[in-house]
Amino acid sequence: MAGFSSIIGHEQIKEHLQNAISMDKISHAYIFHGPDKSGKMALAKSFAMALQCQQHGTEGCMECLSCRQALAGTHPDIIYLQHGKPNTISVDDIRTQVNNTVGMKPYAFPYKIYIIDEAEKMNQQAQNALLKTIEEPPAYAVILLLTNNADTFLPTILSRCITLNLKVVPDEKIRAFLMEKYQIPDYKADICTAFAQGNVGKAIQLAESEDFNEIKNSALQLLKRIKEIELYELMEAVKQIGEYKLEINDYFDIMMIWYRDVIFYKATSDVNRLIFKDEVYNIKKQASKSSYEGIETIIKALEKAKRRLNANVNFELTMELLLLTIKEN
Repeated sequence: MAGFSSIIGHEQIKEHLQNAISMDKISHAYIFHGPDKSGKMALAKSFAMALQCQQHGTEGCMECLSCRQALAGTHPDIIYLQHGKPNTISVDDIRTQVNNTVGMKPYAFPYKIYIIDEAEKMNQQAQNALLKTIEEPPAYAVILLLTNNADTFLPTILSRCITLNLKVVPDEKIRAFLMEKYQIPDYKADICTAFAQGNVGKAIQLAESEDFNEIKNSALQLLKRIKEIELYELMEAVKQIGEYKLEINDYFDIMMIWYRDVIFYKATSDVNRLIFKDEVYNIKKQASKSSYEGIETIIKALEKAKRRLNANVNFELTMELLLLTIKEN
């Protein structure tokens, strides 16, 4: 983490926060709203570091005592809420870490900043407890709520916070960043960028992932052979996919991009804009054998399977139905 200038995209949010600093119009509560790994934490940390910087600029200087402590995660006046239970931020978490400490003045810096990650996990009692602080905060208090689902917040919390919605980052920015920072070849940058769908954190995760190539190869092998294989082999494939349960959405995204390549090639005969450029032969073959309706049916089935697994429907059953739909179309 190294300040606003190192964050890819989110120009409007960075400008908003830096203007607030330069005009000394800091709100007491902000909501950073966007998907996982979209840059919420990087923005919150950069904002906190700039607010506390002893050089008083709109960007942390990285060198003063305050910035060094912020970078090391040891800053006494930048507090990260810890929650005891994995899926809940309880009223006790808020009371002990925020309400009971917010009255104590900052140790040595202008602000006392609370960063609450995964704030959608606050139950109603926790939100009501936090509301007391947001309604009557000390002048030095700043509360940053990071969430992928602001709909879970009470309307009273939403009305008292400034909400900053993180938008997707353009593909060309992500692609250039990956090639420069991670030294990966263009074809791999293309695939990571396509998958990330504007989410820089996800693009970085894929660029660094050891498993990603394995998952990609497994998915493509299955798709290339699915018309020929027998039903019992499909069941084996389901078992194999089960090993990737944690990354199953990545597995589905690979399938989705494959079929989008097929439909794109079928419609345009243009190989230059395919994502899986190294699979041109198989994409051409699939496009010649498939109908537009068939591919649309498969893409819809993939979206449905994704929704089912997110709703905890039986894994094997969901995968069987999906693979049979792909086989039949």
